Formats: sequence, structure tokens, C-alpha cells
Amino acid sequence: MTQPEQAGGPGASTTEAGTAPAGKHRALLQVERLSKLFPVRTSLFGSPRLVQAVDNVSFYIRHAETLGLVGESGCGKTTLGRVVLRLVEPTYGRITFEGRDLTLLSQRQLRPFRRQMQIVFQDPYASLNPRMRVGDIVAEGIRIHDLARGRSGVRDAVARTLESVGIPADAMNRFPHEFSAGERQRIGIARAVAVRPSFLVCDEPVSALDVSVRAQVINLLIDLQQGQRMSYLFISHDLSVVRALCHRVAVMYLGRIVEMGPTERVFAQPRHPYTRALLSAVPVADPDRHRLRIVLEGEPPSPLDPPEGCAFHPRCWKNDHAECMARIPTLTETEPESHHRVACWHPEA
Repeated sequence: MTQPEQAGGPGASTTEAGTAPAGKHRALLQVERLSKLFPVRTSLFGSPRLVQAVDNVSFYIRHAETLGLVGESGCGKTTLGRVVLRLVEPTYGRITFEGRDLTLLSQRQLRPFRRQMQIVFQDPYASLNPRMRVGDIVAEGIRIHDLARGRSGVRDAVARTLESVGIPADAMNRFPHEFSAGERQRIGIARAVAVRPSFLVCDEPVSALDVSVRAQVINLLIDLQQGQRMSYLFISHDLSVVRALCHRVAVMYLGRIVEMGPTERVFAQPRHPYTRALLSAVPVADPDRHRLRIVLEGEPPSPLDPPEGCAFHPRCWKNDHAECMARIPTLTETEPESHHRVACWHPEA
């Protein structure tokens, strides 16, 4: 796979996880203390309880940078991606895009930002209308945002967009079911990039694809980023894909980010026990190399009844049964200027 070019530089990080970098490495997107609560009714006559799907999350993404978001199923990754785009409304917190606070805007005021912020969904078939031709699917955003003049202008724009993702222009009159899963995902990417966005949420975009097709789609995303200088929030549970594509990575557990930093540093020196356990499960291609597999005991806690203190402490082998159970750790830089942060009272050495 092609490696992504490094965005930003040594001076591009900050002390706080949600604070935007300054100068030429300033953030495109900045999220501060973002939370999302859902009411859930657990019994027929009982009052609804609140589930905190996203809990006090802060991060930023620079121009032409990819931030990977990883974690177990149900940890809140997809919800966070949709809240950032305001497809789901946040309960608390702030989302700043290009210096504008999106949380203060009405849906009408958000419309100009919709073109700049797009999403690629996980299922390449369910996300495409089976009754629409591919050309109409890709043209929809172009027409809504008035990015081309006349029928011929729209058709030319659709043809260029399809060809940019590896789909021949003469395929625009076909329906989604006539394509393979990998081709359908390319069409989903074409629909997103047709409006020339600067930020893309990629929600598990290769998890439904065969291994042989994944590398092609990943390379396509890298090429599009380098050609159009887009920024990505790349949501995935596949750590090998994240390592190939992402400049930085954030590890999520039960709605909170527990570790974040440059991808190679997090992979080489994981500081949170949960991150170590995730990385220990990644297959090693070399049969002569052996990695100690860390098997976590128990199941992730229910979001309806999260544990006190650190959410990971019931499954953690470093639990001291005192501080870990009493207080929630905050993301703290492990070493000055390392840009590597961990939320743990007893981080790994």
C-alpha cells in the first residue's frame, strides 16, 4: 500500500488534545468536550435512562491529515463521526470547522458547510439508492450545490468524478446492483468527493470488502487526499488499515478517547493497557516473530451502567483498586513534545 504523506510537522502539535495548532499547521476541524447522550427505555413503564455514547471527547484534524479512530464495536466511533457532521445532534460540546462554531448554527445555516463535510458509509450497497442510476447518485450533490451549469455540465462533472475513482464514465447509466462491492464503494466515494469537500468522515469504508479489494480502496483514498488535500476522520477496527492510512490515531473505549498520538509512535510504544491489548491481537506476517497475546477478561461494561473512575479498570491488569476506581483519568502528554497522550493512572512504560 502507498504510505500517506505526513501532514503538519514537528511544531504542529499542542499541549491539549482539543486545542487547535497555530500558524500554517492550524486545524481544519476542532472538537472540544463533545458528548452525546441517548434516552433508552429499559422497561415498558419505567422512565428512560440516559446512555452516554460519546463522553467528553476532544481532538483536532489538520488540513490534508488523517486521524484514525479505533476501538471495539459499540464504543461510540460511528456516533462520534455522525455527531461531528451534525447528522446526529450533540448533547454538549463544541465543533469548530474552519474557525466557525457549527454547534451554534441552524440546519439552514449549516447548508453551506454540508458541501465541505461529507461521509462515506460502511455498507457500499445499503448506502446507495438501488432505484437510482449511478450517474444520478453522483450528480445529486452537484445539482444541490449548483456546482455545474446545465445538463451537459453536470454530466461532464459526473464523468470526471467517476473516472477519478476508477469507474468508467460510460457506467453512469447502470444501477448499483450491477457492480461489485468494491466498485459500489468507489461509487460511494465518488458521491462524497463530487462536491469537492475538504473533510471526509470514512465510517468503516473497507470492512465489508474482500482483502484483495481493500488495498485498492485505501490507495484510492490516499491518492484523493494528496490530489485534493482533503482531511479524513477514518473510523475502523482494522489496525493494519489504520497504520497504512492514518497520520495520527485515537483509541476509543466506552465513549472516551484513552490514547492518541502519531500512528507509528502509538503502534511502537502503546501506553494504555487497552491499546496494548488491541495491538497484541494484530496478526504478524512473519512466522518467526512471536507476539505476546493479551486476552482481556470479561466483556466491555454496559454504557447504561458504566463503572466509576476509569471505564477500563474492571478488565485492566494494572488496576490498583484505589485511584483507578475513584477518578476518571484525563488525556495527558506522556513526554514533552511527544504529541502522544494517554488517559491512564498507570500507563505502560
